[in-house]
Amino acid sequence: MKIKRPTLLIDPDKSRNNLRKMEQKARRHGLIFRPHFKTHQSRKIGQWFKESGIDKITVSSVEMARYFAADGWKDITIAFPLNIHEINEINALAGKINLHVTLLNPESLEALRNKLEHPAGVFLKIDTGAQRTGIPWNHTEEVIELARQIKQIPNLHLEGLLAHAGHTYHARSREETLRIHRQTRDRLVQLRNELQNNGEDILISVGDTPSASLAEAFDDIDEIRPGNFIFYDLQQYKLDACSIDDIAISLACPVVARHKERGQVVVYGGAVHLSKDSFIEGSRRVYGYGMIINEEGWIVPEEKIIVAGLSQEHGILNVTPYMMKRIAIGDFIGILPSHSCLTANLMGEYYDIHGERYDHMNG
Repeated sequence: MKIKRPTLLIDPDKSRNNLRKMEQKARRHGLIFRPHFKTHQSRKIGQWFKESGIDKITVSSVEMARYFAADGWKDITIAFPLNIHEINEINALAGKINLHVTLLNPESLEALRNKLEHPAGVFLKIDTGAQRTGIPWNHTEEVIELARQIKQIPNLHLEGLLAHAGHTYHARSREETLRIHRQTRDRLVQLRNELQNNGEDILISVGDTPSASLAEAFDDIDEIRPGNFIFYDLQQYKLDACSIDDIAISLACPVVARHKERGQVVVYGGAVHLSKDSFIEGSRRVYGYGMIINEEGWIVPEEKIIVAGLSQEHGILNVTPYMMKRIAIGDFIGILPSHSCLTANLMGEYYDIHGERYDHMNG
C-alpha cells in the first residue's frame, strides 16, 4: 500500500495482546467482561473478541448497537443515557437481541413504558464522582424509586448499577487512580446494599480503562466495560495504564513544510485527524496532541517530539536544529494519538503494515 495522505495504522499484534491481557484479568477475577466497542467500532476487530469467547459487548449509541447486531452480536448494552427520540429503533433492536439500556430519569422510563413492546434490560446510570451524568450515588431514594417503577413494567428487567469513573482521567498518579477505583466500588456497593434491602438483586458494572488496567481489587464488582485498552493512547500512557509499546495505533502524516527560522515542521495531519484532545508532557506541563514514534521507514527521533499545535489540517511540531536537518519534505512521520477513540472515529478506517484494511463504522 502506498500512503499519500494522513493514514491511521494499526498493529494487530499489539491490539490482540492488549485484548488477551484484559480478558485474562477479567477471568482471573471472575468478572463479566463486556468490552466497550466505541473505541475501535470495527466488525473485523470485533471478530478478535469473538475468537476469545466474548459474547457480550457495550456500545455508546443505538446506531452502534444496530451496526454490531447486524454482525451477529446478541447481547449488547447501550451505556449512554436513553434518547427518547429513538424509542422505535430501541424497540426494534430489543425484538432481535438481548438489549440493555441505560436510564437515569423518570421521563426516559415513561417513554419505555408507553412504547416498548419487547423485553429489555435496564442499567441505572450512577455518578460516583465524575460529574458527567448519572444519578448521584448518594441520592438513594431517587434510585430506589426508579427501581420500583422499573419493576412495575412487564417488559423491563433491572440489571444493575452502571458507572464510568471518568475522573480517573484527571488522576496525577497510579495511586490516585486506584483510590478513585476503590471509592467508586465502595459507593456502588453501598447503594446496591440499600437496593437489596428493598428486594432488588442487581449487578455492579464499571467501565473506565485506567482502573481496569491498573486495579487488582474487584471485590463486589460483577462486570467491567473498558474500551480504550484495545489501542491505548498517550493519555493512558501518562496515567501509567499502559506502556508506550502497548499503544497499537499511529497516524502516518506527510511533512509538507519546514520553517528553520522558528524551529517548526508542519505535517498534513490536524484536528480533523487527531482531534484536539490533549495530554500533558513534562514538569512544565506542556500540552501536546500527539507524539512522534520510532518506526521503520519513518523519522527516528533521538529526542521526544510532541505535536504542539493543531489547526484543521495542519500539525505543528517544534523540533531542534538537529532534527530539522533530518526531516525532509515528503517524509512520513508516525504520530501516537493523545486519544485513540477520537482519532479512530475521525479517520474512519485502519491499515496494518501489510496494507490490509480494517473497517470502521464511520468508514
